[in-house]
Amino acid sequence: MTTVIKVGGARAVDPAGALSDVASLYEDGEDLVLVHGGSTAVDDTLERLGMEPEYVETPSGVVGRFTDEETMEVFEMVFGHLNTQLVAGLQSQGVDAVGLNGVDGKLLHGPRKSAVRVVEDGTKKIRRGDHSGTIKEVNADLLEDLLDGSYVPVASPPMAGADDDEITPVNTDADRTAAAIAAALDARLVLLTDVEGVYEDPDDPETLIESVETPDEWQDLEDAAEGFMGRKVMAAEEALDGGATEVVVADANADDPVLAALDGSGTHVYADALEGTQ
Repeated sequence: MTTVIKVGGARAVDPAGALSDVASLYEDGEDLVLVHGGSTAVDDTLERLGMEPEYVETPSGVVGRFTDEETMEVFEMVFGHLNTQLVAGLQSQGVDAVGLNGVDGKLLHGPRKSAVRVVEDGTKKIRRGDHSGTIKEVNADLLEDLLDGSYVPVASPPMAGADDDEITPVNTDADRTAAAIAAALDARLVLLTDVEGVYEDPDDPETLIESVETPDEWQDLEDAAEGFMGRKVMAAEEALDGGATEVVVADANADDPVLAALDGSGTHVYADALEGTQ
């Protein structure tokens, strides 16, 4: 079975443990895909360039980055650097890693959203000039060819955004990128982040939700997911609904984080939990 591992882009996440585990699993002959974020690094770089990161709220209450043309240029630069660093880190541990973004081979493809609905000061508005998109297609053949050749794909946004007949690199969420890839490969998905999993009380690690197997437990999971964790749960739903076998939300900074997640740590969500919820 293929395992898709997403390493978060939060400042508090150290990818070293995940890379070591990838090397260990690779040596054992496992098929692996690594997906990475980098939103924090984009914000840091924007600030160093004297540009203010801009986040907007949609009418449904989801907060996301507004990516204008200048921000998109920084986004491409930062994600390219992070991708190269992760590939080099894996190569240093004997892993034949190959870096890809979503534009390469149209790995991630879908419509560009050049205008987004936002809420500003309680008023609904339309903001134009956005460079973002929604993944509708994954080039699974490209990934499977690399896996068959014993390579580890290291993938990330941007995606190939279709704007009429033109392909434009656009921003897309890294968790949902990992979910789309896991669904396309019928894989299990490990979402590594800076906490141990999803907590019933977001402020109390003692309330970790360990397993989600029924619709009632799924509802409890959705109710518990606040802030950034809401995106993880959304990604879990998309992955499982698309064909992934299992999703684990686990601590990137734990000892042997990927191995620990596959061995039972974190929050494990199974496809049966979505039955009757669609």
